[in-house]
Amino acid sequence: MTQSVWYTRCPAPTPLSIAYQLGWVEQQFKEAGVGVRSIRDSKDSAVRESHFTHALDFSFRQGGNIPPIWARSGGRQTRVVGITTTDEFQAIIGLPGSGIAKGADLKGRRIGVPRKPGERIDFQRATALKGIVSALSLEGLGATDVDLVYLDSPEANLIETGNAAFLGLKRRYPYGDELLALAGGNIDAFFVKGAEGLVLANQIGAVVVSEFGFHPDPRIRVNNGTPRPLTVDARFLDERPELVADLVATVGRVANWAEANPHDAVRLIANEIGVGEDAVWAANGPDVHRHLALTLEQEQSVAFDHFSEFLLEWGFIPAEFDVADWIDHAPLEAAQHRKAA
Repeated sequence: MTQSVWYTRCPAPTPLSIAYQLGWVEQQFKEAGVGVRSIRDSKDSAVRESHFTHALDFSFRQGGNIPPIWARSGGRQTRVVGITTTDEFQAIIGLPGSGIAKGADLKGRRIGVPRKPGERIDFQRATALKGIVSALSLEGLGATDVDLVYLDSPEANLIETGNAAFLGLKRRYPYGDELLALAGGNIDAFFVKGAEGLVLANQIGAVVVSEFGFHPDPRIRVNNGTPRPLTVDARFLDERPELVADLVATVGRVANWAEANPHDAVRLIANEIGVGEDAVWAANGPDVHRHLALTLEQEQSVAFDHFSEFLLEWGFIPAEFDVADWIDHAPLEAAQHRKAA
């Protein structure tokens, strides 16, 4: 019998994050006599690595989709039991005076791409490249029409909290390497997204060359954070389907709660990311509290399929897999039937 389960979440707008901060997740499992342990807070580096690899049995996760796609592509038996689509600011930015004012001006210019050569899942590089490709496609351009400048960093993907290198903050914010390269004149532009990206763009008075986070075509918008899946390992689902259904029901309650409590919802999102509430409203839009549902819609599956094809084409995942087979509707249907009853 399962005595405890593992969980992890990304610093992003997700209903799992809100449910956990409200104490709902721990309470749900406590009532079932099961403890909940945080992957990110573990002192064991192998456990913390499961935030990216999904290697632990009896674990669940919601956040960026590149790591779970990578894990499933590599053969790790996981299941998507819910998906949240919360659109966010995505843009290519540059400095005033660079001569780059619109997407078409990127042709022939140097675009910075973060790269971590030592990482198995270089999700930051994949995220940036997808954003760059999306922006270029809107102008009829491709990656060969620009100079992609890879910015190598020896620092690993840091997920621990309380690291002294963070100067007292929860974590390292992204785009440091790109910002230094831009200030040093080594690149002309780079990709940013989310509240952190918007704050950075504001801080340096950047020119937003191309913004497409709310583009009507989901193939343009899809990226690491759009959409965000709730995943569980297959053993957890097979052996304790009732616990997974309870989890989906608990996380699913956030949608109605957030609509009724928009300012509290944004406060919890801002706390998760480590930014001001105004940054969340600006980056995710005035209706962000209305986009925290847990669903399994056809459009979301198509988005994952498109993105997995991109990741395969660019060499970020080892093999193609059936996205439709990855998604398991049973827990969400059980949760919905319970709610209706």
